[in-house]
Amino acid sequence: MRKKSIHPWPVRLTHWLNAACMVCMFMSGWAIYNASPLFAFRFPVALTVGGWLGGSLAWHFAFMWLLFINGLIYVLYGLISRHFKRDFLPISVHAVKHDLTDALRFRLVHEKGVYNAVQRLMYWVVLAAGLLIVISGLAIWKPIQLQELVALLGGYDVARYVHFAAMAVIGAFIVVHLALVLLVPKTLLPMITGGVRPIESGRTDHD
Repeated sequence: MRKKSIHPWPVRLTHWLNAACMVCMFMSGWAIYNASPLFAFRFPVALTVGGWLGGSLAWHFAFMWLLFINGLIYVLYGLISRHFKRDFLPISVHAVKHDLTDALRFRLVHEKGVYNAVQRLMYWVVLAAGLLIVISGLAIWKPIQLQELVALLGGYDVARYVHFAAMAVIGAFIVVHLALVLLVPKTLLPMITGGVRPIESGRTDHD
């Protein structure tokens, strides 16, 4: 029986680069938020980087480009290799309800290399949040040059709220993602080594 990698190297590489970039983006973003809070709270200084607004902006912009390029590579690979279609589809309301119920009861069966319906939904949601955070981030960064985009989002202040909301969705995804790793620690090693799974006779990697 032939075998294939659970997580191909492009997925693993972009995953870990994304993880490193997100840490810096969150910490620098929180420092930028603290300079002009949207809500009645600030993030602890210990969880921020940059030291001051200018320094935090420099960190944010530096890792923004690395994250954008890395994300673009991941999306292109996902489309060309059919990773998205193969691993994130199909998805249905019934399947999500079923797997979510099993997960809450700690009865969800994990199969190596197979994403359950809840995971598939989460990945689509976080991809949408990623697109939204890029769009709103551009509007905040260049409000004069991209004033049509700012207007489409409802204005500069609304764009900031949209950016914050998208950040919160991505943050929630990361928290759930880490929780699942803690609950099923055997899923971590394949993301480092690639892991292997058997391929049924007559199937190809693109089935």
